[in-house]
This record gives sequence, C-alpha cells and structure tokens, in this order.
Amino acid sequence: MRIWIDADACPRAAKELVVKFAHKRQLEVWLVAGQSQVKPPFAWVRLIVVESGLDAADDYLVEQAEPGDLVICSDVPLADRLVKKGVDALDPRGREFDTKNMGERLAVRNLLTDLRDQGQMGGGQAPYGEKDKQAFANALDRLLTRLMREAQTRKA
Repeated sequence: MRIWIDADACPRAAKELVVKFAHKRQLEVWLVAGQSQVKPPFAWVRLIVVESGLDAADDYLVEQAEPGDLVICSDVPLADRLVKKGVDALDPRGREFDTKNMGERLAVRNLLTDLRDQGQMGGGQAPYGEKDKQAFANALDRLLTRLMREAQTRKA
C-alpha cells in the first residue's frame, strides 16, 4: 500500500500529517507534482516531478496508483478517475471520495465553476484552518486503518 499526494494543490499541513501517519504505519509516500517541491528528508518519501502539461500530474497518479492505495487530492475530476479505477481518494479537508458521492461532487464542482466563469461568484475554497486539519487527520486515520485491514485480509 502506498499513499500518493497530488502535491501541487495539497496544503503543507496536510502533507505533514500524511508523512507523520505514514511513518507510524511504515508506508511509502509519493508526492507527485508538476513543479519542484520541498521533499521531507525521509527515505520512504519520494518526490516525482512530472513533465509540465495540462493534467500531467493527474495522469501520472491515475496510471500509477492501484486499488488498495490512497490518493490525497482536492481535484474532483481526478478523484472521479481514481474512484472509477478502484483507488481510494481523500481530500485535504477530510472528505472521502467514493462511488456514492462522486456524481454529487462533480455536479457541485461544475456548478461552482460555471458561476465563477460567469462572474456570479468569486474566489475558491476558504483558507486551510485547524478545523480542516483535524477533520483530515481523523479521516486519514480511519481510512488508513480500513485499507491496512483490507490488505491484511487479502494476504490471509
């Protein structure tokens, strides 16, 4: 099992939590980015900088992540591609993407994009705060526990 992070858009605090949780569970972390990033100084954390291009990091994540892995991303269309492949996805605010909520998440994302494009709405998400960090930590712990349990069951 690996943890993948769409590193360009992931808040630093969320990346730090992933590294902490992965170390505790002895899991690999792969940061995938379209531009250079600061990599934590641990051998079990790897940084992949993909060639620049629209969706290059997303395409890499979809190609490389496998069922049983976890991807941290806030990109709803990317999460949809991952979920369809059977890969678990979690956003940095602690909201899990799954087959039950993908339709709604895509519809809301598309609506908000349309409203922003029409000038009826501005900005994006609120700043990443302590409440988001705590929700992410709780969801990450719960999801990693489940995925590790499922991996043990598959081995048995």
